[in-house]
Amino acid sequence: MSIADLRKDYSRASLSELEVAADPVVQFAAWFDEAIKAQIPEPNAMSVATVGPDGRPSSRIVLIKQFDQNGFTWFTNYDSRKGREVDANPYVALLFHWVELERQVRIEGKLERVTREESDAYFLSRPLASQLGAIASHQSQPVADRAALERQFEATTQQFGDHPQRPAHWGGYRVIPERIEFWQGRPSRMHDRVLYVRDDSSAWQRQRLQP
Repeated sequence: MSIADLRKDYSRASLSELEVAADPVVQFAAWFDEAIKAQIPEPNAMSVATVGPDGRPSSRIVLIKQFDQNGFTWFTNYDSRKGREVDANPYVALLFHWVELERQVRIEGKLERVTREESDAYFLSRPLASQLGAIASHQSQPVADRAALERQFEATTQQFGDHPQRPAHWGGYRVIPERIEFWQGRPSRMHDRVLYVRDDSSAWQRQRLQP
């Protein structure tokens, strides 16, 4: 079969701009809950797209750890490629794709670091091996081979034991959304798209977009 012949018609649900919640975070919470109930693998997985100082974009999958009216939060190494890129350009794009529900959510906004207290609290909630891994890995930096990486982890385990502390280069980011779009697959590629945009008073305005 040709790649060009790979296609699927969508028919699971619909999305009306007249029926969605007035607040996109409330709407996201409803969809996220449905994704969990549908037992979708890692419903908290999202793509994070950043742009480097050279204007070139990059993206990767991370796991969201919290969302509320303050924004969408995840944790990572501040010295990683994405950390260096958002230091230069704090505007990012997030994408959730729940294939089984034929849905996407696109979020665009400005990123900020969470407080030290929030980063400390989440770091301490992680499994011990994940804490040690965050210390051991010089994320996005070259390494000779897997054996060298394992030696770094072993050395970290020997040094910190069962009580590692959060390193200064590791913590949380929060995206303060400015645009949130909900996409529901529909037959004949006539998909439903509802976009929320913050106005000058920080209130949310919504509209339907053509597919």
